[in-house]
Amino acid sequence: MKKSLLASSLCATGIILPQIIFASDKNGEVSPDKPNIIFILADDMGYGDLSCYGNQYVKTPNIDRLAETGTRFNQCYAGSGISSPSRCALMTGKNTGNTRIRDNMCTAGGIAGVKINPNGDSTIVRRDNLLQQDTTIATVLSAAGYRTCLVNKWHLDGYDKKASPNHRGFDEFYGWTISTVHSNSPYYYPYYRFHGDSLINIPENANGKHGIHNNDLSTNDAIAFIQRNKDHPFFLYLAFDAPHEPYNIDQTGWYEGQETWEPDTKRYASLITHMDAAIGRLLDKLEQLNLRKNTLIIFASDNGAAIQAPIKVLNCNAGFKGRKGMLYEGGIRVPFIVNQPGKVPVQTLDNIIYFPDVMPTLAALAEGTEFLPEYINGINILPLFHGKQIDTDNRLLYWEFPGKQRAARKGDWKCVTIKPNQPLELYNLKEDPEETTNLADKYPEMVREFDQEMQKMHIPTPNWPQPGEVF
Repeated sequence: MKKSLLASSLCATGIILPQIIFASDKNGEVSPDKPNIIFILADDMGYGDLSCYGNQYVKTPNIDRLAETGTRFNQCYAGSGISSPSRCALMTGKNTGNTRIRDNMCTAGGIAGVKINPNGDSTIVRRDNLLQQDTTIATVLSAAGYRTCLVNKWHLDGYDKKASPNHRGFDEFYGWTISTVHSNSPYYYPYYRFHGDSLINIPENANGKHGIHNNDLSTNDAIAFIQRNKDHPFFLYLAFDAPHEPYNIDQTGWYEGQETWEPDTKRYASLITHMDAAIGRLLDKLEQLNLRKNTLIIFASDNGAAIQAPIKVLNCNAGFKGRKGMLYEGGIRVPFIVNQPGKVPVQTLDNIIYFPDVMPTLAALAEGTEFLPEYINGINILPLFHGKQIDTDNRLLYWEFPGKQRAARKGDWKCVTIKPNQPLELYNLKEDPEETTNLADKYPEMVREFDQEMQKMHIPTPNWPQPGEVF
């Protein structure tokens, strides 16, 4: 019944589902052959920041190895152009037309709190947070018998201290929250850190010392979780801060030979390379514990590179138009790599996928599709991970910043506007991936069709009210 309702709902919004094979998991029992799952997420890392995606400067040998021995997607899209809504789409399987969180800050509702700005000033803003009734990937995988853990960045708690990961489906949580501002200050060398609901101290970073970098701290927490659960199927969501600004890292030796680079360029590249080294350490531990062959690893970034990043010097966004905070390709197209020895083939795919697909895909992998919510926007793309082809392109992918920007892609075509009350632009991404030639005047009927489909995707929310919307 649930699956029929989901299919009917998606068809009603113009989305065509490929044939999906749902596995069953009776009573949530765990079978020995269920793979462990590790989802690694970079923060504000552009599509072009990895060597395996064409970067000529940044050293990422361990991530490259995952791509070279697994599946690399060329056309993956984040859930949004900034952190909170992108991660919400990832965790809930819904696009920003109907997710709980659609922007970093809300225009109404939510909870008021203090935001610390990069210059040290503070402002009062409102943020939304996931509620207990919101089903997350962790909720689904826990019901399927997995031990679940989030390490480092959540960004879905708003200013509600009771909305941390360990209250939204995760068995364990080690990291920082928005609701306790100083839990990740100073950035990258934190003194405070949450272990579940307990705020602990990091002695190495006491009194402003730079004793242990957050990339290493997070990797240590991740490895400890794996060691404790090596005999039990687990889901680890390792959400690094790197390379989000401020670009703070003492170790920059990889790039000391780049004499023409600004210090922040070296630090930006070093944050990525340091994260890559941490991932290498994690992979080594999986090998030592004899877990590597039974562990599916996914690597992605939450959105494109930010305006503070050395975009032109390093070609962070691979020449795509836009950046973080925009719904052009440079803000939402991200790397997506899947690897599991003996299970995931070596291939490069052009299938169009996005973050809402992750929840139903991991549910199918864990044999827990019966625990999915009745309505999601994502589809199960697990067959692609296993070398089979399915049609992922004949559907509408949708994004919005309520009242500010909106975008949709279907097949080769994309409609987008990044300014309020401005006409939609139309691009053929197959012929013009850099979005240089607006074809809206040439194909006005296609623009109208896109507009109608996009309006169907938007479900009103009291936290981002639009004129004329009734709640």
